[in-house]
Amino acid sequence: MPHIDVGNDAPGILGLMRFRPETADPLNDLAEALLRAPGTLTRGERELIAAYVSRGNNCTFCTNGHAELAAQQLPGGLPAVRRVLDDRDFSELSPKLTALLAVADLVRRGGREVTDESVAAARKAGATDVEIHDTVLIAAAFCMYNRYVDGLATRLPDDPDAYRRNAAHVIEHGYGK
Repeated sequence: MPHIDVGNDAPGILGLMRFRPETADPLNDLAEALLRAPGTLTRGERELIAAYVSRGNNCTFCTNGHAELAAQQLPGGLPAVRRVLDDRDFSELSPKLTALLAVADLVRRGGREVTDESVAAARKAGATDVEIHDTVLIAAAFCMYNRYVDGLATRLPDDPDAYRRNAAHVIEHGYGK
């Protein structure tokens, strides 16, 4: 049961954004910049980082939504994404993405958990300073998004296929469109 009445039936952060559109726009703009803007990490890789952090925070709505977005943009689809999220099996990932996920998990636990050694390992695996920066910011932002969604006890979709449909919409139109 949600903690507050948001006046709509939309699940997760979607309902919250309809409730407070004045905060939705900057949150969507941030997601758009972090997850869809041009960069050397693919959109699928960035969505996987978001899903991975959300999984670590036990945020079901964000995990499922961003897992589906990653799956629709990465080779191997949802089975490959689920191996990373559920089994922590990184065998099909590049060393760079594996190292960046390790950095993201440290950020999720606490910003000061990131060490010189973890950053050096990411660099050794081929990550650039921009990619390390973006990974840290994605992880930090998703800690906020996860706490927003779960802190207000938002509801999950009634239809699990809603994640797939929403992902297809975001891929085509972007966040908040």
